[in-house]
Parts: sequence; structure tokens; C-alpha cells
Amino acid sequence: MDYSTSLSLMDGFHAGHVLVLGDVMLDRFVYGTVQRISPEAPIPVVAVERSADMPGGAANVARNIAALGARATLIGVCGEDAPAGALRAQLAASPTIEVCLIVDASRPTSLKIRYVADGQQVMRADRESRDPLSAALEAAVLSAFDAALMHADVVVLSDYAKGVLSPSLTRAVINSAIRSSKRVIVDPKAKDFERYRGATILTPNRQELQLATGHDCAAQPELVIAARTLLAEGICEFLLVTRGKDGMSIIAADGATVHQPTAARQVFDVSGAGDTVVATLALGLAAGGDVAQAAALANHAAGIVVAKRGTATVTTGEMIAALAPADGSADAYKIFSLDSVLRLARAWREQGLKIAFTNGCFDLLHPGHVSLLDQARRTADRLIVGLNADLSIRRLKGPKRPVQSEVARATVLAAIKSVDAVVIFAENTPIQLIESLEPDVLVKGADYTVSTVVGADLVLRRGGRVVLADLVHGHSTTATVERVAAAVS
Repeated sequence: MDYSTSLSLMDGFHAGHVLVLGDVMLDRFVYGTVQRISPEAPIPVVAVERSADMPGGAANVARNIAALGARATLIGVCGEDAPAGALRAQLAASPTIEVCLIVDASRPTSLKIRYVADGQQVMRADRESRDPLSAALEAAVLSAFDAALMHADVVVLSDYAKGVLSPSLTRAVINSAIRSSKRVIVDPKAKDFERYRGATILTPNRQELQLATGHDCAAQPELVIAARTLLAEGICEFLLVTRGKDGMSIIAADGATVHQPTAARQVFDVSGAGDTVVATLALGLAAGGDVAQAAALANHAAGIVVAKRGTATVTTGEMIAALAPADGSADAYKIFSLDSVLRLARAWREQGLKIAFTNGCFDLLHPGHVSLLDQARRTADRLIVGLNADLSIRRLKGPKRPVQSEVARATVLAAIKSVDAVVIFAENTPIQLIESLEPDVLVKGADYTVSTVVGADLVLRRGGRVVLADLVHGHSTTATVERVAAAVS
């Protein structure tokens, strides 16, 4: 799949809506150091320094969907406990996730605690129940699913074998999806794949496929034989088998097979990588891609996320940079990840060039934006523009913004002559970008004051300048959106 097609599909993520049903959990990472072995047993003593909570399981699938600029409806079951409150708080940070967590006071919220010392995971402790749901709870989950189904483009069933996706509920939701002509992606954990009959795609890893079929899946040819055996039973239309360092394989019911080598350059943590795969796969299909195209995007997303620590997510900005051809033919796009723009900035500085930085949403680019960018470029030799991701705009401006996806906005910005590089950031403010880039000049519009410009103190402290660009009056994205909405209504 060429770079332009990849960009086109990622542009479609913005309009996607995925219904995620499955086992939600809270992933807790406890970080510290090990300097001695316990005198009580031959185990390391972890001196705890900090901890971090992240949504896990089906909740992490939804979080990945939101990070890629799309909408998700998340349905799951949690307990009535502190981990449930922490999970809800984490999900609340993503305004494009509609959360429907049905409470079962008799069971704990699934909690995975990973102890990480000096960059290595030394232990994991799980608190969970694998008991099946009661008939009443199962009926409540099915009712919530059916109510949300009409708004979804694709359905993801995230099965971590914690009791939510019983054989009866799984069959019921897949049948509902089939009646509504919705494609279903299943991340399976059950040994018997019969419960997933009717799904569009199953995404087992190599070991899960081996357990389900009884075939040795160590080598690629044997894996294909095992997959075709399963497909011959009519369980699903496609199998996407993840093969770790060897990449992934897509095998279709009609016999077509595609093997994709791994896109990972380095691996720090595989926690949640499967969630990233199914989230990206779902959005690729929702955007109009075929299974091979959606899988190619998912493969690149997985390659990015395993290079991060913890249960992480991927942004379209990171994917654009990762997908850019190595031969330089994509330079005209001028869209970079943080790592790649930092390398670019270092190269410019080695040439003695000064760097200016400005940021914004740049939704519906207008003459005021163009004037700001031109003025910013005149303050230095190169201009880097920080662009708010869709997720951060929705946090700041509400669920109806932005009008254009981050891919579309970045592409338009990159086409402007005065812009030398665009980097998308998911945080509410560009402070981390400014800290990393250390621009010589920081530029914002004159509707700000120096004291209200984010990062101004950092730039001034390093001897840089803060410039307030003249405004072009009569141009406002919000006002334009309001005028268009009024005209349509």
C-alpha cells in the first residue's frame, strides 16, 4: 500500500465509530529499582518510586481508537471498587469514548499490577474474577450492545477470558451485528473458536491459533495450514495471525494469503499491543480499506506501540512518520513524529539555522492562519508547527470539533510554503513539544500576551524570543463553523 493511500485511509479515521465490547480492566504499573535480594526468599526487593494507571483490555482498545481520532462506544462490566473508579477516571480523559460500564458488585474490577524495576518487568499480580455473568447482567450487556449497534461502523469483541464474553452472549452479539450488516473483529482468548462463528475477522496470536486447532504453528507454512483448517469450518471470513517478531499473516477463506513482516524497530513493552492492532484494524475497515490495507496499518501501529513503555497508544501523526518512504519521496508532506522532528531540528541547528515554533488547531484554515504562519516564518530560518490532535481538540472544544481530521489539517498545513515541518501532539498544550524542541522563537497571535503564551517562560529563560503576530480581523474558525451550521439549519 502506497503512502498516499495510507494517508487517505487515516484521514477517514476521523469519521469512524467503533463499538467495543469485552473484558475491561485497569493496568497498574509500579516503577522502582532493585538493589538487593530479599533475606526472606530468593526474590528481588523493589524500592517503589511511582505508579501509573492505564485502561487495559477492552478499555485499552477504546483508548487506542480515541487516540487515533475516532469515536468509540465501550461496553463492559466492572466491580464497585476503587479500581473501577480509577478506570472511569482514566477513560474520562478521552471525550470521544462513550463509556457504558455495567456494575456487578459481586466481582472485583480486573486489575493487573506490573512491577517494573530498572526498565524490566519483574512481577505481575492479577486481581480478577473469571466467573460468568449472571443471566440478568448478561441481558443488560446485550441490551446496551443492541442500543449502541446502530451508531457503529465496526464491532470489536475484546475477549480476555474474564467472564463477560460467554458463549451465549458472544453468539448473541455476533448475530445482532450480522442482522445489522456490521463487520465484527474478535480478539479471541477461548480455545474453542466455535463461539465466534459469524465474525468477520479473528486476530489470534500464533499460540492461540495452535491451541484452537491442535496444529503446530511455529513455522509459516504450518501456520497457514492451521488457519485454512479453521477457515474451512466457516468460523470467520479472515484470520489475522500475529507472529511477534515475525510480523503478521492474513489468511482469507478464499485461500488468499498475505504475510507482512514486522514493522517494529525496537521492542520495550508488548503490553496492549494486540489492543492497538484490533483498534487500528477496525478503523482501517471503517475508513473504507480492505482487510489487507487495514492490516498493514495495524502492523505499523503495533510496531510503534511496542517501542513505548506501559499500556500505550498510537497517534496518526506517529503513523504518518513511520509510513513515510525512506527514499525521501514523502518529504513534501512535511509531517513528522516528535522523534523525527527532533532529529530534523538538530540537523538544522548544525547548519546554524534558527528555529521558530507556533501551534494551534488550524481547523478550516483561513487568511488569519496564513498570515500568522508567514509572520512566524519571517522570525527565523525554519518554522515548526505544532498541531493539536483530534483528541486534544475534542477535550478543549467539545465533541463536534474538529471539522477536519488531524491528517487533513496536517496535510493542508504542510502544503503552505512558510511551514517547514508539522508535528501532531495529543496533549492539551504544546508544553512538552516546546521543552523538547527548544525553539529560538515562539510565535502566537496578538490576542495573547507574553505571560499567557504556553512555554514563553521556557523560551525566554534560554535567551529566545516570544513574538506576538498581528491579527487579521474578521477571521475566526469558530465563527466560520457557526455560520456554516446556521446556514445548514
